[in-house]
Amino acid sequence: MELYEVSVKRFSTGFICTCLLISASAVAMRAQERRPAEERPPAAAEAAPDPQAAPPQQTPTTQTPPQTPPAPTPPAQTPAPADTQAPPGRSVLIKQPPPPPPKLPDVRMPGEMGWFVGVSGWFPTELPSFDKGRASLFTNSSKLQFQGKPKIARGGEIGIAAGAHNTLRIAYFDSRAAGDFTTTRDTTALDQTYVAGTLVATNYRVQNAKISFEYLTWPYPVESRRFRLKTLWQIQYVSFRAGFDAPLLPTTDSSGNLLTDANGNPVSFAALQSKWFISPAFGLGVAQYASKYFRLEANASGFTIPRHTTIWDVDASANIRFSHFELRVGGKAFHFKTSTSQDFYTHNIMGSAFAGVRWYSK
Repeated sequence: MELYEVSVKRFSTGFICTCLLISASAVAMRAQERRPAEERPPAAAEAAPDPQAAPPQQTPTTQTPPQTPPAPTPPAQTPAPADTQAPPGRSVLIKQPPPPPPKLPDVRMPGEMGWFVGVSGWFPTELPSFDKGRASLFTNSSKLQFQGKPKIARGGEIGIAAGAHNTLRIAYFDSRAAGDFTTTRDTTALDQTYVAGTLVATNYRVQNAKISFEYLTWPYPVESRRFRLKTLWQIQYVSFRAGFDAPLLPTTDSSGNLLTDANGNPVSFAALQSKWFISPAFGLGVAQYASKYFRLEANASGFTIPRHTTIWDVDASANIRFSHFELRVGGKAFHFKTSTSQDFYTHNIMGSAFAGVRWYSK
C-alpha cells in the first residue's frame, strides 16, 4: 500500500512539472514571434526542456530568413552659401535686414534750383569820413567829412543753385555823392592843403562786389522743412575814390593866362585818389518759408584785420513771389574801413531801407 502511494505522488509531481514546462515554452514562442527576427536570441540560448518530461508535440514551421530593411534615402538638399553653412546637426537662422524707412520728398524752394537775377536800390544818407593814416608825413589836420546827398545806391545780383540747397551768389552795388564845405582851419587832403576859410568841393564813389557761397548747415536732410540756416563764405572787394577841389581859388591871372607853379606846371587845387582792398568774410544766413510764395530772410557777414581793414554787411527782407518774379522789401547796412596804415584812410557806415526785384528760372 505504501508503495502505491509513493508511485501516485511521483506521477502527480511529474505531471505538474510537465504542464509548467509546456506553458513556459508556449509563452517563449509567442514572445519570439512578436520580436523582430534580428532581436531573437539564438536557439542555443533557449531553455532546454527537462529530460524527465516528455517532449511536447510541435507543428513544423517554415523559418523565413531575417531581412535587413533598406537604408532610407536622404531627401535632396540645396547647398547653402559658403558663409551660411552650419555645423552638422545645427540649423542657422539668417536674419533679414529691416526694410528701409520710407524716403520723404526733398522739397527745394526758389533759389535752391536753377538760377536767378535781381536788381535793387537803397538810399543811404550817411557820409564817409576822411583822415590821415599812420604813414602820413605832415602835421596839418586832415579830418573831414564828404558832403552832398548820396544818390540811390544801385545794386545787382546773379545766383546759381550749387546743389543740395546751396547757392553761389555774386552781388554788386555802388554809391556816390558830391557836395562842398568851408574849412575852419588849414586842412591837408591828399596832396593839397586848403587854408582856413576855403570853399572845398568834395566827391566820392564807393563800390562793393562780393562772391558768396551760401552753404546749407541745418536742417539736413531738409525733406519738407521750411527753415534754413546757412553759413556764408565770401570774398569781398571794396573800392573808394575820393576827390577834392577849391573851385573859387584862381587858376588864371587877370588876363586869363594860366597860373603856373615853380616847376612851370599849371596851378591846380584838385586832388584825386582811389583806395581798394579785397577781404574774406564769413557769416550766417537764415530763411523761413511761410509758403512757396512768401519767405523771411536775413544775412550777416564780416571780417576785420585790427588796425588795417574792416568790412561787414547785414540785410533783412520780406519776399513775395509772383510766378517767376519776386518782390523784395527790407533794410540793409554796410560798413567799410580802408587800411589805417597808409597815408589816408576812409570809413563809413551806410544803412537804409531797400527794395528789389528778382527773376527765377524755376
